[in-house]
Amino acid sequence: MSWLEAIILGFVQGLTEFLPVSSSGHLILAKEILGVPYSGNVTFEVMVHAATVLSTITVFGKEIWQILSGFFKFKWNEEMQYACKIFISMIPVLVVGLFFKDTVESFFDNSIILVGAMLLITALLLALTQFVKFKERHGITFGNAFLIGCAQAIAVLPGLSRSGSTIATGLLAGVKREEIAQFSFLMVIIPILGEAFLDLISGEFSVTQCGIPALSLFCGFFAAFLSGLAACKFMIQVVKKANLIWFSVYCIIVGLVAIITGLC
Repeated sequence: MSWLEAIILGFVQGLTEFLPVSSSGHLILAKEILGVPYSGNVTFEVMVHAATVLSTITVFGKEIWQILSGFFKFKWNEEMQYACKIFISMIPVLVVGLFFKDTVESFFDNSIILVGAMLLITALLLALTQFVKFKERHGITFGNAFLIGCAQAIAVLPGLSRSGSTIATGLLAGVKREEIAQFSFLMVIIPILGEAFLDLISGEFSVTQCGIPALSLFCGFFAAFLSGLAACKFMIQVVKKANLIWFSVYCIIVGLVAIITGLC
């Protein structure tokens, strides 16, 4: 993988991790275009995912510090409740990771048609937030946290946007717009770090033995961090305005192109 390919893939990862268009799906499409193998780049994937986590922490640093400070008071305060809701949201994806990891990973091999189909489902979810009328009734509840977590677990399929699925589920459940974007982005930090840790202890992560030049790895990291930083800030404002329809149109176009390309 050249440094230019790493920058392109890192940019795609950072941008699409927060925009509701599926980072995994776009990475598969980008690798297809660039001729980069679908799998076998565990080290690179860990690096770019770490970069998007860092961008999330950068944007929500104040909120994260407030949650942690309240949590470690070990009282049933607002911060402790919020942290518990995040933990509850992680249960579905933990189940998928423990019992269905091999099945999920198999979807990432030669899956352009699947990516296209899942992008169309992402488009439908985003469109529903625009056309289904609902009232904003409350903030995140424990029930909503679990429901949003289920959406995140299903979104492990390539092409089904994690941020799009969780944000759309929250909006359709009546969660306040200003709360769902933050919750959607914070709830993914621990699962990503957990997966990265498992890769580290498994021995699959190795900067020196992965076959990718160190320069390419770091170029990909910084490209993912900078694009993720911009996308995260942008998406927060978009969700507040509830203007997700153009992302739906984009997903329809890319999804159809992917399906047609896979069939040809």
